[in-house]
Amino acid sequence: MTSPHRAVDFRGAALALLLSALWGGNPVAIKIGLHDAGPFTLGWVRFVLGGFSILAWAWWTGALKGFRIEPHEWRPLGVLGLLFTIQIGLMNLGTDLTSASHSAVLLNAYAIHTVVLAHFQVPGDRLTPRKLGGAVIAYAGIVILFSRQLGGGGTSLLGDAVVSISAVLLGERTIYLARAVQRIDPTKLLLAQAVIGSAGLAGLSLWLEGGLPYRWTASLALAIGYQGIVVAGFNFIVNLWLLKRHRPSALAGFWLTSPIFGVLLSALFAGDPLTQTLLLASVLVAIGIGLASRGT
Repeated sequence: MTSPHRAVDFRGAALALLLSALWGGNPVAIKIGLHDAGPFTLGWVRFVLGGFSILAWAWWTGALKGFRIEPHEWRPLGVLGLLFTIQIGLMNLGTDLTSASHSAVLLNAYAIHTVVLAHFQVPGDRLTPRKLGGAVIAYAGIVILFSRQLGGGGTSLLGDAVVSISAVLLGERTIYLARAVQRIDPTKLLLAQAVIGSAGLAGLSLWLEGGLPYRWTASLALAIGYQGIVVAGFNFIVNLWLLKRHRPSALAGFWLTSPIFGVLLSALFAGDPLTQTLLLASVLVAIGIGLASRGT
């Protein structure tokens, strides 16, 4: 079976690095927004804004012309939307229970989960000895981060676990998108995530949090804008464009700076301490991603 993917060129590398930096700031924006809104409320408000961003892009590019969901597309779009809703809900909930820096390191380990999952789900994307070594190094960083919490306990340990589950689901969603985008228009995939994600998180928000933010503040507006327009809009659109052209494991190498960016931005904007354990864990995750993505 011939793979539709191609080698990463300069444009793909530059875009992947830009997304890495922007994605690194996402846990920080989530943590700031959680001061004024519950995790599920923050999620649905973000994706309503992200959905409008995607619609604006689709209208501008003409992707809405003749837009129609075929009967055979409903099921994969529904599965994607459900996976997306659970993953985002757990990400926000876990970040609410732990620090932004921990969330940044653990969430960005999804690139390693992607490499491991791709071995079983993407034809030709084999788990070579070098990829396996990179995965082991990255997972060692995660273990170090968890071991720091085992001694003191507290809510951070639970939050770390929830974010880690979200990261695994994000890796699975990346694989699912990489395969689905070969047969389903990217606009449909993006809108399915936005619509189903917004509806699902709004339902959880209404049930558990009252449905609206605790209060509207300038910091909440900036946090939602960053998550909705930059991450859920621009990042998702460009990421899907990259996944259509390149192997997920090849792109993972350009995402290795995300945990570093996340930790530094968490210290700068969320006031998280830059401990040796945290820096070591983020560096190990980054090294592991780099080795795994080049282990072809």
